Amino acid sequence: MAEVPASAGRSPLRDLSLPRRVKKSKTVFEGRVWDIARESFRMDPDDKGQEPLTRELMVHPGAVAVLALRTHLTTAGPVEQVALVRQYRHPVGMELWEVPAGLRDVAGEPLVETARRELREEADLEAAEWHTLADFFTTPGGSTEAIRVFLARQVSAVPEGARHEREGEEASMPLAWVNTDEVLDAVLDGRIHNPSTVVAVLALHAHRAQAWRRLRPPDAPFVPDRRGPGADRPA
Repeated sequence: MAEVPASAGRSPLRDLSLPRRVKKSKTVFEGRVWDIARESFRMDPDDKGQEPLTRELMVHPGAVAVLALRTHLTTAGPVEQVALVRQYRHPVGMELWEVPAGLRDVAGEPLVETARRELREEADLEAAEWHTLADFFTTPGGSTEAIRVFLARQVSAVPEGARHEREGEEASMPLAWVNTDEVLDAVLDGRIHNPSTVVAVLALHAHRAQAWRRLRPPDAPFVPDRRGPGADRPA
């Protein structure tokens, strides 16, 4: 296979938005949160003799996640801590430690507003300072799901009378403030597994190592999203 230069020394390394035109698309399963579609497309749209490829994929609305960071004063001095919730995840049969997160289920809602809402609803927290920490696709080989991870600072508790009433898997979801070094050790040791949390913790330490110079604003351009709320679906 011939090697292709990623940037040719002129532009930064980046993923390329080059969606193939979908020739045929059918929803084969409709779920409460996501659907399964079967789509056919050609890798080379100009090669009419090429047999179309057919793939099944999860059509997902996308989500946001929030790494809430605070400085906690101890007798040994100030310590940075991350807010984690523990939530039961039925597909894997485990209670996972996770940063607060939620679906992009309100059409047209800015990502940072979704993040503010989810932080309030899942952790009874609000924050005055917001930045974009990282963006990623959870399973690009089989799902459209894209997640933006935010960094939230200057965190405070939501007044008790204004707190969201949680239900379902969120009804008994404890909150813990954990030292950032302890969370990093848990990630590197393979003791916590939620992907948003792993990405968020590693990104946090990378940004700190670069003195926070690379933090993006909360409304930074998001990854291409051709199936999210308000997105154009291929013909």
